[in-house]
Amino acid sequence: MPQVRAPLTKALTKLRALGAATADRARRFGSHATPFLTHRWTRLALVVAIGLAGGYVGLLGGGRYVTPVGPTDVQLTLQPSLHGGTTLKLPPLGSLQLDTHEGPVSLEARITDLRPEQAKKLIEDDTELDRLTDRIAGQIRHGLVELLVRAVLIALAASFAASLVLFRSWRRALLGLSSAAAGLVAVTLLTWATFNPQSIAEPRYTGVLANAPQIVGDARSIVERFSAYRAQLARLVGNVSELYATTSTLPTYEPDPSTIRVLAVSDIHLNPAAWNVIKSVSTQFKVDLVIDSGDLMDHGSKAEDKFADSISDLKIPYVYIRGNHDSKETQKAVERQKNAIVLDDDTREVEGLRIYGVGDPRFTPDKSTRDDFVGADQLRAEGLRYADRLRASGTTPDVVVTHDPAEGEAFAGVTPLVLAGHTHTRSTKLLPTGTRLFVQGSTGGAGLRGLEHEQPTPIELSVLYFSRATHRLQGWDDLRLGGLGLTSAQIERHLEPAPDRTVTPRPPAPSPPASPTSPFPSEFPSDWPSRSPSPTESAPGARLPSPTRTTEPG
Repeated sequence: MPQVRAPLTKALTKLRALGAATADRARRFGSHATPFLTHRWTRLALVVAIGLAGGYVGLLGGGRYVTPVGPTDVQLTLQPSLHGGTTLKLPPLGSLQLDTHEGPVSLEARITDLRPEQAKKLIEDDTELDRLTDRIAGQIRHGLVELLVRAVLIALAASFAASLVLFRSWRRALLGLSSAAAGLVAVTLLTWATFNPQSIAEPRYTGVLANAPQIVGDARSIVERFSAYRAQLARLVGNVSELYATTSTLPTYEPDPSTIRVLAVSDIHLNPAAWNVIKSVSTQFKVDLVIDSGDLMDHGSKAEDKFADSISDLKIPYVYIRGNHDSKETQKAVERQKNAIVLDDDTREVEGLRIYGVGDPRFTPDKSTRDDFVGADQLRAEGLRYADRLRASGTTPDVVVTHDPAEGEAFAGVTPLVLAGHTHTRSTKLLPTGTRLFVQGSTGGAGLRGLEHEQPTPIELSVLYFSRATHRLQGWDDLRLGGLGLTSAQIERHLEPAPDRTVTPRPPAPSPPASPTSPFPSEFPSDWPSRSPSPTESAPGARLPSPTRTTEPG
């Protein structure tokens, strides 16, 4: 017993000493903190902060309501967010994201139930869809009002209760309640000021690729019905209802007959998975033709020519121009396909669209053994030469296709739309002349080089919607596929803000001193330097300087 009692007594003594030291430090901290906490403005800020925090938590906790919308039951939920917006959850098909508003709260609408009889009646009777237009507007409005009233009441109650519990003062509890009310008014004003009704026409879809066309609908019909916001909501509900009502097979997507649908692809780089993606998207979106802006192959070798045989499996016109990884033999291999249309300084009418295309002047398949010294200024000079020739011919194409965007920009003012690739990064911009430059990413995920980075290069392609009457671009769907291939896709809808805008011709460029075949008459395109030669360097017998090497994605 003495052996046990002695260590226990020693431990208790240490604990008492530690407790006394802790209490002493707490008293010293309290003496320093008391002046700070007793300051009037500090207390006021603390009460306001607690009121706002309690109100925000109560808003999210009470923001949940189930409302009928057409043949479905939709659960509306308020979620914390940095950017606001609305998300439509369509389990198990995917989701739609709409940039409806800005703010610290987003709205999530999740379909929880479908009434089969009502859905069947909606699908079989077209007049029922028109009646649904007026009905769902009231249903959605009622559901949102119920959701917001419930959320606001709970938010105010939560802020009052939190302030009362923490400060034990009715006066401070009322102050916390007032701060929460002011915060709710600020959020409401921000939502109202940033509300964007156009967001329903430009959704972002994430989910199963096969379901995308039925959910997002057709760009042309959305443009024509944009002024009727409620009608678009009805169409969205109708599309979702068709999907949910179908058990064994998905419904047939019926595109607007007034549109020409073009699938824009580029930089496939010998990836066989790209053909599966192209075929699937072509079928689901019922595209009329495919436009490939080059780099079908990786090295342009004869052994790769068989890869082009898959073009004939698509059964729709396949417009192709040569990229810098494609050889002349590659071009011939594509020409052998019955549905292929190869353009190299040619204009063809395909499915009603006048398309001009020109192959890349370079052939640089292997950067480790063959350098590429061509800069953007040389490519633009080459493009200007073709653009001036096209303008002089009196031909105004609806679409111009080049491989490199630098060459494509030279066609500004010649056409409303230029399609390009090469960079493996999708982008688009409106040039000062009114011409849109549309750069496609890599439909083949950049081939094997797409695995060189920490994250694989995504597979990207776009469905472009043209008016059959004006041949102008109306809108497009950007598709982005991840590592799951055909099982998952992200689709983002874009509308052309002014499809019938005027395209103004650019001022004529000064005549270059070089020969009509190349800005560097003594060099092959693959050996062009990265800057324009000086007059002395261009003189006969002059030696070109050692070029500075530039890099490119491929």
